[in-house]
Amino acid sequence: MLTVARLEAAYGRAQVLFGIDLDVAPGEIMVLLGRNGAGKSTTLKTIMGLVAAAGGSVTFDGRRIDGMPAHEIARAGLGYVPEDRRVFAGLTIAENLDVGRQPPRAGAPPWDEERVYRLFPRLAELKDRRAGQTSGGEQQMLTVGRTLMGNPRCLLLDEPSEGLAPVVVDAMAEATTALKREGLAVLLSEQNLRFALRVADRAAIIEQGRIKFSGPVSALAADESLARAYLAV
Repeated sequence: MLTVARLEAAYGRAQVLFGIDLDVAPGEIMVLLGRNGAGKSTTLKTIMGLVAAAGGSVTFDGRRIDGMPAHEIARAGLGYVPEDRRVFAGLTIAENLDVGRQPPRAGAPPWDEERVYRLFPRLAELKDRRAGQTSGGEQQMLTVGRTLMGNPRCLLLDEPSEGLAPVVVDAMAEATTALKREGLAVLLSEQNLRFALRVADRAAIIEQGRIKFSGPVSALAADESLARAYLAV
């Protein structure tokens, strides 16, 4: 569904990504792990077209998308949930979801408000409340739900568990695995190793813009030296 090959990116003259290789299949969760500043968010932003690729390629559903503007990538069926959430604070939960609405697309599960509310029952309770008056966890649920309203075939999740209470992290883990069962391809960036091991099928570790490990999460869980070398603070 999504293939990243030898991807490079830079901010001005400072190169940040050096030959990133990743791939995600339908019905699979791939996690990109790394410390702050390792290049996780930049990888997702470059895939999404928010940062220009300086080299390499990004192929989505058999089509090269590197070089395309972000809005065309979104319309092609790639959904992006940013780390900083970016809800419309003055709009209600229901209105925020409506902002993300797109027509159904072939090969993608159709989403509407009721399906989002079943995935995140807390949002149904708050649907008439302004988004700016909700908690960080509720806003994280909302940004995922708003992205799903676009009926994506592949979902990019940037640090979905960051700063959330344990009960909300549990809800996010359950929702993420439910999306996998729907057949979505999911690429998420994370620092939370426990969360990653709970939801992901495969993992890659990024350090200073380079992939240092790629393989099944079972191999990562069995090798504590990897976590100590690349994930410990």
